Amino acid sequence: MTAVSVATEDKAATGELVVLNSVNKHFGALHVLQDIDLTIHRGEVVVVIGPSGSGKSTLCRTINRLETVDSGSITIDGKPLPAEGKELARLRADVGMVFQSFNLFAHKTVLENVTLGQVKVRKADARKAEETARALLDRVGVGAQADKYPAQLSGGQQQRVAIARALAMGPKVMLFDEPTSALDPEMINEVLEVMKQLAEDGMTMIVVTHEMGFARSAANRVVFMADGRIVEEATPDQFFSNPRSDRAKDFLSKILHH
Repeated sequence: MTAVSVATEDKAATGELVVLNSVNKHFGALHVLQDIDLTIHRGEVVVVIGPSGSGKSTLCRTINRLETVDSGSITIDGKPLPAEGKELARLRADVGMVFQSFNLFAHKTVLENVTLGQVKVRKADARKAEETARALLDRVGVGAQADKYPAQLSGGQQQRVAIARALAMGPKVMLFDEPTSALDPEMINEVLEVMKQLAEDGMTMIVVTHEMGFARSAANRVVFMADGRIVEEATPDQFFSNPRSDRAKDFLSKILHH
């Protein structure tokens, strides 16, 4: 009996967390996601790359239902995405999202930004929420900024607060939609460092990015998209040293030689 239960637990621990099955999405006549099949396992870091307009951000946004899909299914931890209401708010708490723009509440302090969702959605006790928030702000390196307002912080600091805010909800998976593309070059690394640390700590992550160094060093798997399709999936080593598709070869030749 024991052997069976251990095996089952093991399967659960490494199980499928996010599953997209034949997902299609149109914006008017534009077919932005075409028959997308993608499975993300617990603890896996998947980096999605590809040319602009390939559907990467849309893919990311369908996973927490910021965009609805026209057909196909998406499940998180075995449950289909809820359509609306409280169920959807709970799902959004399970699926942390970090955007290009930091989307912090300007009129609330850094600390309030990170405690708000815990109290409102997770119904956490206010003191407990503050403890969690302070610990996470320390973890992302902005603990000293807790009482400031977002406008008083650099872009890199604001993005790290946004990461702390998403983590405060205790998400099962973190989505990053080009989290460094609005940052000045010197701030990009401070955000990528936090993300690398999360990856090392075993957080399940789906990251849309143009940062190839991050893809090489932190990803378990690279998903290459073009024209609304997944063209190729491989380990970073395979993908960067020996891409199989002409589309990926072309993309890499353009970005790696500049």
